[in-house]
Amino acid sequence: MVDTTSDLRIPPSPNVIDVRVINSTTRVKMPLAFFIKDPMPGHDMLQCPSYSFLIESQLGKKILFDLGMRKDKESFPPLIRDAVASLDMNAEKDVATILQEDGSIALDEIDSIISSHWHTDHIGDPSTFPSTAELVIGPGSKNMLLPGYPANPNGIILESDYSGRQVREISFETGLKIGQFRAMDFFGDGSFYLLDSPGHALGHMCALARTTPSTFIFLGGDGCHHCGSIRPSKQLPLPNEMSPSPFSVPPYLKGSICPGRDVPEAEATISKMVPFDASEDVFVIVAHDGTLSDVIDFFPKKANGWKEKGWKETSRWRFLADFKDAAAKADIA
Repeated sequence: MVDTTSDLRIPPSPNVIDVRVINSTTRVKMPLAFFIKDPMPGHDMLQCPSYSFLIESQLGKKILFDLGMRKDKESFPPLIRDAVASLDMNAEKDVATILQEDGSIALDEIDSIISSHWHTDHIGDPSTFPSTAELVIGPGSKNMLLPGYPANPNGIILESDYSGRQVREISFETGLKIGQFRAMDFFGDGSFYLLDSPGHALGHMCALARTTPSTFIFLGGDGCHHCGSIRPSKQLPLPNEMSPSPFSVPPYLKGSICPGRDVPEAEATISKMVPFDASEDVFVIVAHDGTLSDVIDFFPKKANGWKEKGWKETSRWRFLADFKDAAAKADIA
């Protein structure tokens, strides 16, 4: 077991934040070769959701971390529309619609929309929220993203994504580190940190939310795409009843071949995530972890009681079921 406050160097604070996990209705199905070098035979497709998060501070500030994918795929900038045309990605609803249908959160209550990164299954449609909500993006993102389409015919986001609203690019030149991540204390009270986690995309950010004074939810974004990237590990080995594992190393530590990825940076981010995942006081939720779908409570319910409800223990090794076919093929070979 990892000692959260010392080994991960999370500053102590009495301030907590409410976390609600939103099932954004985004569904992604695509070849793993889009992300992973040399996918395992029998496990060569990624089928997954894309989670969003509603975060509320003790002072009533409300933010969204990621928006899933926009419902209207035809409105993508042409460059992106062409790039994803062959991929099976869709969303039944925009996150704004999900909030409105529930009725407990008014759209004009949202103060910030934080994008873990600019990819279409995360940035959603910010234009569905009032312009009073700022758009928060990671380091280097402004130069890459702005101006959007159609002002820039080759734009990778839309002008409407940011038109009329403040766009704030996060700086991690704060001197603060949590674990091995450069960090930024978003509210200045120790309740919610943004973490510099590049590699998958320029400016990619994860986050750490304090759900009780001593427990946390790690919002992983696309720091990794599958829990096989971060477990088993030296800190969190397979239990005896699951040994020996048919895999000598976690299969996702082989790097990414998707255009635009920085493979060494991506693998460094994964390595930095491992100690958080190994901590009994941190529940890591990566954006595309479909194994959580029937384990955790979704919006409008809170996720703060994750530890007492045993979500981490229940879900920890569920990802191994994805490898059943691959293991069978290995046995045959």
